[in-house]
Parts: sequence; structure tokens; C-alpha cells
Amino acid sequence: MSSRDVVLARVRRALADVPRGEGPHDPPVPRDYRRVHGSRTTDETVALLAENLADYRAVVHHCAPAGLPALLARLLAARDARTVVVPAGLDPRWLSAAEVTLRPDRAADTVRDLDAVDSVVTGCAVAVAETGTLVLDAGPDQGRRRITLVPDHHICVVRVPDQVVGSVPEALPRLSPERPLTWISGPSATSDIELDRVEGVHGPRTLEVVLLADGAERGDAG
Repeated sequence: MSSRDVVLARVRRALADVPRGEGPHDPPVPRDYRRVHGSRTTDETVALLAENLADYRAVVHHCAPAGLPALLARLLAARDARTVVVPAGLDPRWLSAAEVTLRPDRAADTVRDLDAVDSVVTGCAVAVAETGTLVLDAGPDQGRRRITLVPDHHICVVRVPDQVVGSVPEALPRLSPERPLTWISGPSATSDIELDRVEGVHGPRTLEVVLLADGAERGDAG
């Protein structure tokens, strides 16, 4: 028997008990897995998110709304950023204190255009504490997917606690599979066969996350 015959024979044996005419979506699929893992308070969930983000080498800051413009201005100045791409729906007050040139997210921009931009500032759709993951869905304050993949510096603002969930199963109902979803766990990184880590190959080299909370008591942790 050829290798093809062997493989097809195994497929036939595996499908022997499947009723004729049954499609792949006909049988019900049990989804009784746990959505919540353990018990955590809201503060503990936010703390876990910050811990896992930092573990992925993202830089985490805590901030109250009143201090956000000054914090963003300081973070951009620290990188000598002169141009910042912004989604159309980003709150204009966020960057009101920054001495930078704002570039709107435009469909006409090429990869070369975006590569010349110093930074990008966005919001997010949801953040997952257990995996330290930010999920963007191209919402009004997030813009097109490519603006968070090409510039070398990304600042993402997460509203705490509204946009923070504990687990991936908790995040999925908040997201639409029809939207372009970008899952970000730390700055872009890859390793070669000798495990030498290189950052910035597939996206921003530097990811800064601002956990924006009313009444934040810890101030800026950056």
C-alpha cells in the first residue's frame, strides 16, 4: 500500500461510526469548560494583569484620568517622539499636553509611511489578566490593525476595571469574530534556534501599557 492508501484507510476507520450525511457542524459541541479560574477580587485581577504584562517585557504605568495627558506627554518625550499616529476615535484630550505632530490613521498610508512614525497611541477592546494579553478589534480608539504593527513604539491605554477580564473564555464573548482582532502579549519578539531573543521583528519593539483607573492610588508606576 502507498502512503496515501494508508492515510485514507485510517480516515475511513476513524469515520466508521459517523452517520451518513452528517456534517461537521451537526453534532452539538459541549462547551462546559470553566470560564473563571479561581476567585480573585477586581484589584487582584488588575494586579495579575500588570504582573503578566511586565513579565512579557511591557512597561506598565498606573494613572488616574486627570493625569493621563501629562503621563502620555512624558512617555513620548522620553523617546524623543515627534510624530504620533492616532486612531480617529481617540479622545483628543489624551494627547493635549504632548508636543508632537499628530498623524491621523489614514487608509492611504503605506507601510513606509507608518515606519517613519515615531509612536502610536491607542485604546483597547479588552485585556486578559491570566495571559497578560491586550486585544484590539479596530474600534474607533484603536484604528486599523497595521498602525499597531509597524511603528516601533506603541502606547496602549486600558480602562480599569471595565476592560479587564481574568481569562480568555471571559474575553471571547466581548469580541466579534467578524472584526480584525489583534492579540498582543508584550512587545514583538522572536528567538532563533540558539534562543537569542530579538525584539521588534513583527511589531513594536517597545510596548507601554497605561492602566487607567478612576481614583488610582498608586500613581505612575513607570
